[in-house]
Amino acid sequence: MDGKRILLIIGGGIAAYKIPQLIRLIRAEGAHVTPVLTSAGAQFTTPMTISVLAGEKVHEGLFDIETEADIGHIQLSRDADLVVVAPATADMMAKMANGLADDLASTLLLATDKRVLIAPAMNVRMWHHPATQRNLTTLKDDGILLVGPDDGSMACGEFGTGRMSEPEAIVTAIRDALQQPTWLSLPQQRALTTEIPLTLSRLTGRHVIVTSGPTHEPIDPVRYIANRSSGSQGAAIAAALRDLGARVSFITGPATVPPPDGVDVIRVETAQQMRDAVEASLPADAAVMAAAVADWRVTNSSDKKMKKDGSGRPPALEMAENPDILAWISKLPQNRPRLVVGFAAETNDVIQHATDKRLRKGCDWIVANDVSPETGIMGGPENTVTLISENGPEEWPRMSKRDVARRLAERIAEEIG
Repeated sequence: MDGKRILLIIGGGIAAYKIPQLIRLIRAEGAHVTPVLTSAGAQFTTPMTISVLAGEKVHEGLFDIETEADIGHIQLSRDADLVVVAPATADMMAKMANGLADDLASTLLLATDKRVLIAPAMNVRMWHHPATQRNLTTLKDDGILLVGPDDGSMACGEFGTGRMSEPEAIVTAIRDALQQPTWLSLPQQRALTTEIPLTLSRLTGRHVIVTSGPTHEPIDPVRYIANRSSGSQGAAIAAALRDLGARVSFITGPATVPPPDGVDVIRVETAQQMRDAVEASLPADAAVMAAAVADWRVTNSSDKKMKKDGSGRPPALEMAENPDILAWISKLPQNRPRLVVGFAAETNDVIQHATDKRLRKGCDWIVANDVSPETGIMGGPENTVTLISENGPEEWPRMSKRDVARRLAERIAEEIG
């Protein structure tokens, strides 16, 4: 990102409180930030705050005589390497989808010839409203890039999808967007099919199962055994396979990131439920077992909340081993997918443990990563993986989980496409 220019359009939503941190992170990467503050955005953050943090003038009005003497809105829209809209409100998305240009922000978005990345933020009901979903489909078809929104609690007290992604995740998406070619909408791509080779159909007609997220093994109605998996890597893999044309059965535990659009979502809680869902989804051409499945479950779980008994001793939990989904699907005598990919999250001797795991489980590939606390991988936006096959280990550089997913999806397409 060093030296890149980011045109940052700040919409009017409570999520604008995250924008100062986003600006700090972008500038820490060596990029320049040119801020555009909408009138609604100015209700949640101040021009002075944004200007000081960005180190540049804040642009607010379409009819600024000083700026518009040189048709400044055109210049702003062309000078940037990437346009970022955060928060992207329902109103802003509607304007973008319908080509409205009644203020500086919407005029810039209509006049730009650069890639646009939006970070939606709105109430969960607004996000799921048919009008917003129609607008989202239009924006995606126009080539607009998307990060989030995430699940979580809302300022209004509700819970669901609609929280703007955290600044760290937006910065990762910005890095990804800057690595892509100059903006072209999908209609433009279709018009240039003789010049631009598209690979979106490489997996058309193929069915891929992807498991993702943690599992929750109940202790009692309010407690459970789990792990720190966010499900972000599995969701990214499902999206990448979908983008290559595959039909994806996305089997997810209680993840903290939402499932991607355009896949068949099957929600589960426990390891046994996940195994049953995988079996019900067969046959498949490939299976990517990215879920962090709990190794153990509690056999004497209670249907009532366990209480202290005054003895000072914790309750005795009886444990049993959970079904080994990866080994089971890898050794199926019938209906075994042509390609089975496992994951190995290790904290030490990563390559050796993962190599041993591939042989023991019987899968074709293992995606190994170091999840020791100092790496920040578990639950974070990036990953460092090694792909292990019968040909040995292949180390990949540290990259965003989205890029890991794309690279893995391309490899899967080479194998089964």
